This record gives sequence, structure tokens and C-alpha cells, in this order.
Amino acid sequence: MPAKAAPPPPPRAPTVAPAPATAGEKIRVLCIGAHPDDPETACGGTLARYAEAGHDVHVLYMTKGELGIVGKTPEEAGAIRAAEAEEACKALGAKAHFFGHPAGAITFDRKTADELVATLDRIAPDLVLGHWPIDTEYDHQIVAALTLHAWLAKPRRYPLYMFEVEAGTQTLGFVPHAYVEISGQLPKKLAAIRAHKSQDVERRAYEHHHEPMERFRAREIAGTAAEAYAVLSPEARMGSLPGL
Repeated sequence: MPAKAAPPPPPRAPTVAPAPATAGEKIRVLCIGAHPDDPETACGGTLARYAEAGHDVHVLYMTKGELGIVGKTPEEAGAIRAAEAEEACKALGAKAHFFGHPAGAITFDRKTADELVATLDRIAPDLVLGHWPIDTEYDHQIVAALTLHAWLAKPRRYPLYMFEVEAGTQTLGFVPHAYVEISGQLPKKLAAIRAHKSQDVERRAYEHHHEPMERFRAREIAGTAAEAYAVLSPEARMGSLPGL
């Protein structure tokens, strides 16, 4: 008689950033995205959930997506997309910041890297969300590297949470460690996505990429809709593995 199969393990509960040390303490959250619409599609639900909880939420757009509107000059496109980003952040309850480097031409060099370190120090976040570095899109690659450098440049007491963008076509090799259930924040996330009218984000990207990603990540935690993150903790700076 075959052995009785063991019951399946219970589903993992969604996890997100560590809770503040003191009950009721507010934290400052910073999301660093390459273009307007990257933070909204990748982690808009997480940002809205933090804002709803009363935390101080900021979004730093490294470029204004100046190459993203056919028939417009980079200056015209940048102005349109920055205004859309401002509207999207209002929908999420976040404050928009612009790093000021041009799309398609941002570089990883000492000057730019130092600028982002200084910006991180000025905003002084308690939690940073940034791009996963293995990505087919140039600006995503560079911004991920700059974010990682800024996080490593000084001792940081908080982890770096890296998000996925269009998994399988842009983000590659992504393995999440933390999940956020966002079903209650979907109306705000969709409002932020719809703010990017020049990009037709809801039809072009959300329906084909991010909405299926939300369903897939939710299945991993027995949820409804979820966003996922790879986590780099401060202990990663240590020179040995735990226990050795």
C-alpha cells in the first residue's frame, strides 16, 4: 500500500518592508524609476498601500521619457510625460521628483553616480524600491546600476527592494523574495497608469504584461493581485556566508 501523501505546505503570507520600530511611526518610501510609468506599472499598488497607511511616499524619475512620443521633440515629450507623472503620483498619494537626465542618454559615470548618492541623502528614505538590473532596456539597466551604487555607497540600515518590469520581455532572471498583496489598491494603481495618456499604458503594457504578472505573483502567495520584489539586505555587504 503506497504511503499516504503529506499535506501541502500552507501558502506563504505576503511580505513587505519591515514594520517601523515603533507602532505608529511613519517611514519615508522612495521608488526610483527610469521613466514615467515604470514605477506606476511595476509597484504602483505598493506605493498606494504605503500612502494609505500614512507613510511619506516619493517617486524619483531618472528621466522624463523624452524619446517616448513619436512626432514630438524630446523637450515637448519630456514636458508632457512629466506632467503625466505628476498626475500619476497624485493618484497614488506620492510626491514626484525628477533627476533631470535625458532618456536614452543617461550614463553610469562618477558624476551621475555621485548625484544620485546626494539625492538619496537629501530625500533620506527608510526604504528604497528600484529596478532589477537584468533587463533588456538600456535606461532600466543604467538606472538599476546607479541605484545599486547609491545604496552601497554608504552604510544603509534598510534593504533595497528591486521590482520587475514586463517580466520575460524586459526583466529577465527575476526571482522574488517578498510580495505585496495589492488587490485593494488596484483602483489607484489603474488611475496612475491611465494618467500616462501619451503612452496608452493600460492597453499597451498593463493588459499584456503587468496585469498577468499581478495574477501570477498572487498565485505564489495564494492572493488576488500582487507585486513582487527581489531583496538585497544590508547584510549582503558581509564578506562571508552565514554560519561560516
